[in-house]
Amino acid sequence: MAYVGFGLTCALSGTPPLYLGGSPGPSALGWAVAALGALAVLICGAVMRYGPRPALRGLLRVVCVLAGIAAFGLLMDVITLVFGQGVDSEVAALHHVLAAAGALLLAATARSVRGPSVGVVAQAPSAASRRVQLAACVGTAAFLPYVTMKLIWACGGTFAGVTGEEILAISKRNGASGIWLTLESWGLDGTVLLAALGAFLLWGLVRPWGQVFPRWAPGLRGRRVPRWLPLAPALIGAATLAPYGLFGVGYVALATADVLEMRQGDFHSPSDALLVAWIGMAAFALYGIALSTAARSYWLRTRSRPADMA
Repeated sequence: MAYVGFGLTCALSGTPPLYLGGSPGPSALGWAVAALGALAVLICGAVMRYGPRPALRGLLRVVCVLAGIAAFGLLMDVITLVFGQGVDSEVAALHHVLAAAGALLLAATARSVRGPSVGVVAQAPSAASRRVQLAACVGTAAFLPYVTMKLIWACGGTFAGVTGEEILAISKRNGASGIWLTLESWGLDGTVLLAALGAFLLWGLVRPWGQVFPRWAPGLRGRRVPRWLPLAPALIGAATLAPYGLFGVGYVALATADVLEMRQGDFHSPSDALLVAWIGMAAFALYGIALSTAARSYWLRTRSRPADMA
């Protein structure tokens, strides 16, 4: 209902509910937002009235996927809010939050209407398959060139024709937060820390230690980690980075083939911008795919099973 109200407000007031790149999208998209919310309301109402029918569960999953697509950009909003002066658009950020909350609630509804389970037990902590762990290795290694590039700049070096001093000046001009600038002064880059957290999350999804709280956790030692705790950031990250990276790789590939023009931006030449774009987009694409694979494996390995199957 909140999502419906948000969409109607945007449509009737002429406020764009999302941005396409750096430009605001048409305010008429508010009608699409309201329609998606209304569809979710109708399906949930039908579930409450007619029970957990297979067709209704399928519709719940479809609307859940659509809400997840509408939440695209939430991760970028969080990063910008932490390391910048604020999000690009408060309305678009609110849209991402509402869509993500709707996706989680719809997924929980689709799961809860499957009927009561009898004699259900949790699976023992286990590692992912070799194929999934190989994907985690690739996703982690993909960030090594990106981290190296960022650390060179943070330490005052030069990469792609741009010095660390120039990168710091660009950050200040673009409204970087005090946290970001302080890290830069210490020779650290905020995105490098985020990459380290991303690698930690990725390996927590594929190794048994990601399913149990560590020994040093007060009051939680040995207890199972709630499934939503790693899966929520994993799904948000995968839904953001995988499509962003894949579309970005496609763009830089076309720019490399001279089909599209590569914008120079803050770099001294288009070739310098192209080099940095390849490093960044390849890292996001490979990590996003690896995170999607690891999240699916974690979801399957941590599902509760009937006692006679456990």
